[in-house]
Amino acid sequence: MRAEKLLRVGMDVPVILLLIQLTRTPTTALVASRVEEEAGCPLGQFPCGNMSECLPQVLHCNGHKDCPNGADEWRCGDNVGLADLIGETLQNRPVIQTLENECLLQKYAESCACSVTDVDCVEVNLQDVPELSPNVTWLSLKSNKIRILSDFVFSDYSALEKLFLQNNSLQYISKHAFSGLYSLKKLFLSENLISSFIPGVFKDLNQLEWLMLDHNPLRSLSQDTFIGLQSLVYLSMVHTSLQQLPHPSFCQHLPALDWLDLEGNQIQTLNYSILKTCSKLEVLLLMDNRIRRVPENTFQSLWKLAELNLSNNRIRELPKNTFKNLSKSLLKLNISHNPHLHIHLSHFSHLTQLQSLALEGIEIPDIQTNMFIPMKNLSHIYFKKFQYCSYAPHVRSCKPNTDGISSFEDLLANMVLRVSVWVMAFITCFGNILVIGMRSLIRAENNLHAACIKVLCCADCLMGVYLFFVGVFDVKFRGQYNRNALLWMESVECRTIGFLAMLSSEVSVLLLTYLTLEKFLVIVFPFSNLRPSKLQTGVILSAIWLMGFIIAAVPLMNEDVFGNYYGRNGVCFPLHSDRQEKPTAKGYSTGIFLGLNLVAFLVIVFSYSSMFYSIYKTGINATDLRSRLHKDVAVANRFFFIVFSDALCWIPIFLVKVLSLLEVEIPGTISSWVVIFILPINSALNPILYTLTTSFFREQVELLLCRWQRRHILKKDQKSLTSSTIFMEASRGPCYRPPPYLQRGSLVRADPRYA
Repeated sequence: MRAEKLLRVGMDVPVILLLIQLTRTPTTALVASRVEEEAGCPLGQFPCGNMSECLPQVLHCNGHKDCPNGADEWRCGDNVGLADLIGETLQNRPVIQTLENECLLQKYAESCACSVTDVDCVEVNLQDVPELSPNVTWLSLKSNKIRILSDFVFSDYSALEKLFLQNNSLQYISKHAFSGLYSLKKLFLSENLISSFIPGVFKDLNQLEWLMLDHNPLRSLSQDTFIGLQSLVYLSMVHTSLQQLPHPSFCQHLPALDWLDLEGNQIQTLNYSILKTCSKLEVLLLMDNRIRRVPENTFQSLWKLAELNLSNNRIRELPKNTFKNLSKSLLKLNISHNPHLHIHLSHFSHLTQLQSLALEGIEIPDIQTNMFIPMKNLSHIYFKKFQYCSYAPHVRSCKPNTDGISSFEDLLANMVLRVSVWVMAFITCFGNILVIGMRSLIRAENNLHAACIKVLCCADCLMGVYLFFVGVFDVKFRGQYNRNALLWMESVECRTIGFLAMLSSEVSVLLLTYLTLEKFLVIVFPFSNLRPSKLQTGVILSAIWLMGFIIAAVPLMNEDVFGNYYGRNGVCFPLHSDRQEKPTAKGYSTGIFLGLNLVAFLVIVFSYSSMFYSIYKTGINATDLRSRLHKDVAVANRFFFIVFSDALCWIPIFLVKVLSLLEVEIPGTISSWVVIFILPINSALNPILYTLTTSFFREQVELLLCRWQRRHILKKDQKSLTSSTIFMEASRGPCYRPPPYLQRGSLVRADPRYA
């Protein structure tokens, strides 16, 4: 918290305010210098300090020195505001300075430490304020068990300047508890149990500059609570459960108030009458409240306001001229994480001095470059999507740089992803095309089953085509993706490849389920007549393709209902759900991934488990135990890898979908790995599992190779030997296969249940 940072550094108020003023008021020379520097660079590029070389926006403040003089990493911190201004060197100063000098007090508690006129009584189990000499100037009673501050308990300590009462059990402060503290400048009452203050309790604190009331159950405050605090500069009421600010005018008794921190309360109302007398206010922090509406003239009297934070509220609408009266003073504006807030084109047109603008967590569907061009001094901007950065090319530092999938430069942000998309595309396409070709050349035991496998390979091959086009467009946008990101996600090409990926995925799932059920009926019910005919198989395959086409095409039919279903990320696959996704689209994708696909996966797992049990039970009566065990292990291994590959593909997808529905923050990198690696797993492995690992297919391939070998030998040696001799030698060579009735275990191997 800002207040704690201020306390840690131990700086005096005048010094702090001087630093604030120096950093918030960009001098004419600085502005002129910056304009002069950037005048020689095209829009979207910035100079390397005083050199003539220019670099694109994306290379500035990215953690790497791209300029020869390293100027691209200079002035990268968003230092508008005191909390960021106070650097690490100051933050490392101790909370309480070591008390080394001789004590000048005649009286102080034995359990406390004393140095000059400072007394430190931290964590010594005090239940009352100890008696001290009147000349004490600094008193810390933090982390004790004090519950009540009675009248005139500090009246003898008129020289006291700093009083620390944090982390006690204070429940009641009498009206005259602080009477006599005419020199007090800092009062810390944080982390206690104070629920209310008696009006006028601070009336003698005419010199008080800091008042810390953080983490107390203060539900309401009266306007007269702050009587006497005419010198108060800093007021912090973080997480005090305030439901509303004192009105009609909060600052009536706080004419010098410069910094007001109201973070983490329950404030719902904000209007002009409440803030009308806060004309000296420079910092107003209202994040994490419940504000729903901000009237147009709310900040009309805050002509010196330099920092305004309204993030994490429930604001739905901001009038177009809300910030008009802050045009000359406002340097830092944060309205992030008001998810339903609509940004107008003219919201920021008056903020010509603004240096930092935060719009994180806000969808801007009608974003335009004209929204940000008037803010000539803007140096830092924060969006929900990095694609929005292309609309603020004149801003040197724009965040985020990536969504985990894509980055400023590339559609695929990670080098591993850029290489892997081509590898997975090649493996998927080559494996499936190979199987289609081999299945077409080699005689099959079951022509209908072979036809189903070839259709499955066609569906899986579409996944390779999808990955191939993702790789192609990644190459096309290389180095300038942020300029094309939104156009790409709205394009016909993105929707087309998303359609192909969904079609491939769903047809593959449905076909795998059908093949599994077919095999289940053959093995578990071997004597039934439930095997489909050629006509039935054709109808089923056609129905599966039609159903997959409908599933993939429905979201494209009505954009008003589904929104940009496939264009919510750079890889055009609708896996992750977010708050801005239309309810219809969210329900539809949930029905597919957690409905249809989950049911299909469970059917596959159940069917293969039942098949293995049936095969195992059938083999119990076999005479050759060793042979039976060997075959059971082989079948179990094959079934295990089929189920394991399905689980490896779909369980992560189910988890990502569930977590996104629960609004758990999921890094974009996880989504990219799921889409590029996990989703195509089935498409790449199906040819191996359903074709290349079957014993019949391996034997047919070996026979095909043997025939080729025999023909090769015949052509090579036809001049020296007769063809009959060659045939006899070749037939008894490595390619020789005894007749089926002579093969051991031929009945088992010939059974199509094991193929």
